[in-house]
Amino acid sequence: MTETFARRLTGVAGIAAAAAFIVEVPLYFVYSGPPPDANVLSRLLIGIVALVCLVVFVTALRELVKRVSPAYEWAGSVAFAAGLVYATVTLVSSGLEAGAVIAVDHPIDPTIAVSGTYILYGSISRLLLALFLATVGFLVSRTELLPRWTGRSAYVLAGVNLVFVPSLFFGNTPAHFYAANGWGTTALMGAFLSYWLLAFGISAYRSGTRPALTRSVVTEP
Repeated sequence: MTETFARRLTGVAGIAAAAAFIVEVPLYFVYSGPPPDANVLSRLLIGIVALVCLVVFVTALRELVKRVSPAYEWAGSVAFAAGLVYATVTLVSSGLEAGAVIAVDHPIDPTIAVSGTYILYGSISRLLLALFLATVGFLVSRTELLPRWTGRSAYVLAGVNLVFVPSLFFGNTPAHFYAANGWGTTALMGAFLSYWLLAFGISAYRSGTRPALTRSVVTEP
């Protein structure tokens, strides 16, 4: 895999994941009560597609780091591992929700009814994303992989995710902002990730379409 291809693949995968997440998140707010099965299964399917694209994104990002600055391959591996575990945890949560909806013969709200997903979508996901984003911020700042704003925004978003890690102590009411499964802990953080991925993906793709890739690479930590 060449550096140019790695940049383009990182960009395309990031944009695709972001687009799917952006479509998915509003579907959680269409109904005030238990949503119909079609709504739940549709948003879960879109989310699954987004997570598969995210796996491609973190894999391509690791390969890009290896090409740009081999000295920081270890950090690329940390970002890859954190992103992969986050995708796995969220896929498990989606499976639990889909199974619960399919198994019953009446509409349920899986964000409340499936208690096993409370901290998977919440505190666990927030901590994993904080690690992923902080590592990406570190990589960008040390290697000049992409424009500096991509690294700084990753640091900021990592900090915001950390703020929501203790939300598991604040109940399970989705309508509450700071609950284990609250809209701030899950939907809002998902929206922030979506738009950050979109911006990061566009930046990565554009960097791979330039005739000559110019950068100042730091080769030693």
